[in-house]
Amino acid sequence: MTRKMKNSGIEWINEIPESWKVNRIKNIFTSGKGLSITKENLIDNGLAIVSYGQIHSKTNTGVTIEDDLFRFVDFKYQKYYSQCQVYQYDFIFADTSEDSDGCGNCVYKRDNSILFAGYHSIILHSIIPQDNRYLAYLFKTDCWRKQIREVASGVKVFSITQKALINSSVTVPPFEEQQKIANYLDKKCAEIDSLSSDIQSQISVLEDYKKSVITEAVTNGLNPDVGVKDSGIEWIGDIPKEWKVLRLKNIGDYRNGLTYSPLDLTDENKGTLVLRSSNVKNGEIVFEDNVYVSCSIRPELKVKQGDILICSRNGSRDLVGKNAIISDDIEASFGAFMMIFRCTFPKYMYYVLNSAIFSYYLGSFFTSTINQLTGNNFGNMKIVFCDNEAEQNQIVKYLDKKCTEIEGTIVEKKKQLEILEQYKKSLIYEYVTGKKEVIL
Repeated sequence: MTRKMKNSGIEWINEIPESWKVNRIKNIFTSGKGLSITKENLIDNGLAIVSYGQIHSKTNTGVTIEDDLFRFVDFKYQKYYSQCQVYQYDFIFADTSEDSDGCGNCVYKRDNSILFAGYHSIILHSIIPQDNRYLAYLFKTDCWRKQIREVASGVKVFSITQKALINSSVTVPPFEEQQKIANYLDKKCAEIDSLSSDIQSQISVLEDYKKSVITEAVTNGLNPDVGVKDSGIEWIGDIPKEWKVLRLKNIGDYRNGLTYSPLDLTDENKGTLVLRSSNVKNGEIVFEDNVYVSCSIRPELKVKQGDILICSRNGSRDLVGKNAIISDDIEASFGAFMMIFRCTFPKYMYYVLNSAIFSYYLGSFFTSTINQLTGNNFGNMKIVFCDNEAEQNQIVKYLDKKCTEIEGTIVEKKKQLEILEQYKKSLIYEYVTGKKEVIL
């Protein structure tokens, strides 16, 4: 039996079930801002906080707070900034986003543990202390976020004000139905997430296999019968006797990128492209999230065809060291959190830099607050080097073939993940908007 619907009076949802209501967030929650701190205030252990960076994390489900989202500050903040505490059934929203898709990202606090909102965040305190899981799922939908995106200000960084957030509308089913929807979505989403986790594990195994294939080729070569010698490098062991152990600074040139201010930003027709970490994807240069600047750029900060672009600083440790070859002759510079490595055999060195080298070295110069690959650390990395051009070409040809095969399987697995993610989004949308009813 089809239930009766009515006009909601709001554009982003249109019709809703007859028993549902529409309300403003400000009538359901009080609001506040998170701690006025910076990354420099973070310590290894202390008072747990969640800041905008963790809210935008790929591991944030939006409906529960996983342990890896926590960061820590001194306990003194608990005494002097009690208004920044987040209680059970509250939400923490990010007040800035680097893309419009992130407008509306939040975390929902299910338990009663002690937690504070960190920097660049907005807190929604539940006026009536009751389970708000239904709203946590509603906040994940594109239809609800549309109203947030329309009032967000900015070009490359989008700001969401407290006023805009609390004046947005939400649909409010009867509480008993909210619980039915939330319980159903908890169960179904857990099933989907379990399947996705299995596929992601398969992808991780394939990526590890790809790295091991590359590492084996660039440290031992392709001839299993060649004479060997001790490399003197713990993570490598024996190497072909004709190969050398060199530091990267003895193989090519490298430098960090351009520092610019927000005032230097301009549009494509008036400025120079600045390559950033978002321009490196799956080992290739992409042009999906471009930034252009109008400031003067020294010749040595212009990229050249054959340069290897490396991410040298990032909020995520996993992204430090990701790299790609600039295969085309383009007019561009590169940002301050990036590095260029320039040598006479870029494709071979690209594979060297995608071996286990970064996995081995990176942990030795990370700190608790900064994930940075400095020029000095990069240049002093020791690698095994084959200087025979014919042998280099054989290794490159072999790795091109092997990596293409592995990548093909990875691409198929990622397509499966995308299908599951779209199904999950569709499922959430249908139930939190009343298009489908939970029948027990």
